[in-house]
Amino acid sequence: MGPGGAADTLLSGACVLFTLGMFSTGLSDLKHMQMTRSVDSVQFLPFLTTDINNLSWLSYGVLKGDGTLIVVNAIGAVLQTLYILVYLHFSPQKRAVLLQTATLLGVLLMGYGYFWLLVPNQEAQLQQLGLFCSVFTISMYLSPLADLAKVIRTKSTQCLSFSLTIATLLTSSSWSLYGFRLKDPYIMVPNLPGILTSFIRLWLFWKYPQKQDRNYQLLQT
Repeated sequence: MGPGGAADTLLSGACVLFTLGMFSTGLSDLKHMQMTRSVDSVQFLPFLTTDINNLSWLSYGVLKGDGTLIVVNAIGAVLQTLYILVYLHFSPQKRAVLLQTATLLGVLLMGYGYFWLLVPNQEAQLQQLGLFCSVFTISMYLSPLADLAKVIRTKSTQCLSFSLTIATLLTSSSWSLYGFRLKDPYIMVPNLPGILTSFIRLWLFWKYPQKQDRNYQLLQT
């Protein structure tokens, strides 16, 4: 294996490792729901949108024949579906959860029908599906901007997760490099906002350091 092949293998492994690490941050919410038997302080929409995003990129990976995309998004879709099922189990508003899930799944199925039935040319399918995945991913990366505005307004980063910020930065960077190596703008471009927003979050963590837990401070005195 040449240097280029070795570099591609390492980059592919980094994409898998960092992305699964980012997906696994939802395990803390899963543990919280199981321990409290409630969904208090747990947001449902990120699970659902990430699941749809995984299924869309999984389709793109299958169409493109990219094993890295297939592995990452297949595992991601399974994890996000697990989070959704646990949320549904403990949620007192099951009807609203089911309605949101059914609506987005319906849109996804309509998209599948359009791409596979009305766009017979594989190259056109790849371009249009790639564009859809790119726009959806960019919108997900930009959606937390409201939280960043809240941080600046309140001068507190308590609502931000430092570990998720690092995971997002590593994941976005690795996928941007992966897309660059493949000369695939649909993979490279949508991950650039993830890098940008991660650096903004890191700057906010530096400017507004999170306060230590009061119980921890008492132990130190």
